[in-house]
Amino acid sequence: MHREDNLMAKIASMENLELAAQKARLGKKCISAIRRFDKHKEENLLALQDWFRTGTYKTSDYTTFVINDPKERTIMRLPFFPDRIAHHALMNVLEPIFVKRLIPQTYACIRGRGIHAGVKAIKRALKNKSGTRYCLKLDIRHYYPSIKHEIMKAKVAKIIKDPRTLAILNEIIDSADGLPIGNYLSQYLSNVYLNDFDHWVKEVLRVKYYFRYVDDMVFLSDSKEELWAIFKKIQEYLGVELELEIKDNYQVFPVDSRGIDFLGYVFRHTHTLIRKRLKKNIQKKITTFVAQGLSAKEIHKKVGSYQGWFNYANCIHLIQTLNNKANGNIFKSKARKGRAV
Repeated sequence: MHREDNLMAKIASMENLELAAQKARLGKKCISAIRRFDKHKEENLLALQDWFRTGTYKTSDYTTFVINDPKERTIMRLPFFPDRIAHHALMNVLEPIFVKRLIPQTYACIRGRGIHAGVKAIKRALKNKSGTRYCLKLDIRHYYPSIKHEIMKAKVAKIIKDPRTLAILNEIIDSADGLPIGNYLSQYLSNVYLNDFDHWVKEVLRVKYYFRYVDDMVFLSDSKEELWAIFKKIQEYLGVELELEIKDNYQVFPVDSRGIDFLGYVFRHTHTLIRKRLKKNIQKKITTFVAQGLSAKEIHKKVGSYQGWFNYANCIHLIQTLNNKANGNIFKSKARKGRAV
């Protein structure tokens, strides 16, 4: 596939910058920063346009905070202007360029895919019960912080030829160790970093059933021995080509005795359950809201989005339990019948 050139005219166009400013504010809580930007919107966008065209754009200082969801992560945050707008301006143009090079079996941070597209794909694969008796599941130790800048920049350069766009991307890549969790651009670059690996798995190893969400990977086969052989090759590739290390919790196991814990669900050939942590989280929220005296209608407003998770699982009894806790029908019993835990 050819390298993309002459991109900066599109990226730095005022129409694209206006669109980026609109996208950057969606769902954001930095109201004061947005108001400051809006007071001088035209001159701010003209300044960003000039920084892009002249190659003088520099990443601002990061602010950091720690979350535990469920494990501890350091999140790095950039200012609304110029950085969040700059990232959206870049990705408005680069997103389709990156995405068309990705294999269909990677699901994170890709429009039109996401968790539930991955769920559907896993379920389709499991219809071939004899060919998916065993699972190899693994993820990468400290994936985002472990990404090497020189390897990352080389992979971007295989896709992007335009020197001004490359220079800005390289500047952003070098702005922090690894890839900063929380950067809009990092979501896409993390897929680019593993893209050659994905193609190698599908086209060289010829693994039929392979699925990836960020660095969480699932391989299915009719043979434990085949999966262990695949694991050794993967371990070598990731270590040599990408300087990444697989976590020690990798496993090969029978699908029906353990279930595939992936994408917030536990998959077996006969049924699909909600992951226990997700179930406990929603139960805890409902208990708290009931204790606060909220009505079922008010609780539904706060937790109704979980319905989307339940629609893909066999959890009709779980829904009944949650409705009883909330003293009302906050969830619909659309979910398929089956085991409730």
